[in-house]
Amino acid sequence: MSDDAGLRPPAEPQRPKNAMDRFIEGIEWIAAGFVGLVAADIFISVLLRYFFSVSIPDGYDFGRLFLGILIFWGIAATSYRGTHITVDLIWDIAKPRAKRLIDVFATLVLLLVVSVQTIMLFDKVVATKAQNVLTYDLHLPTWPFFALAWLGDVSAVILIAVRTFRLIFHPERVNEAHSLEPVE
Repeated sequence: MSDDAGLRPPAEPQRPKNAMDRFIEGIEWIAAGFVGLVAADIFISVLLRYFFSVSIPDGYDFGRLFLGILIFWGIAATSYRGTHITVDLIWDIAKPRAKRLIDVFATLVLLLVVSVQTIMLFDKVVATKAQNVLTYDLHLPTWPFFALAWLGDVSAVILIAVRTFRLIFHPERVNEAHSLEPVE
């Protein structure tokens, strides 16, 4: 225990979470859950194959379908928080007003791209259902997995729209829940 434990200023009270903040947090938990599912599928598949020479029926199909779902729900989580890969060469040297304009422009472009992607993915869900695409071993329909991925993309569009709104009208509320304080 350090001697300065009692010398830290009290933490600022956090603003109560509204429905949108809880929605955003829920999406992050869903993405985290699919990370766990993908990891568990891979880990269990490897253990069963290595020690027992047995495979999970449709283990490969489940792995790739869960990974697809994870990607789209991950897009939703990272797009809102702005934690995706960025190139900040100009942003770093810009003044605060220019930084905000760059952020709004980049978020609007992201909103356009993800919106088009969402429309195209919906077409893929419909086509997969119409073609009755099934998994290899258990012959399960794959369209519900595609639909779950599409819902992640819809969530991404909603969150990017919320991020755009907050960047324009309430920039102090963007990323406030995940602002990192230096730890001594």
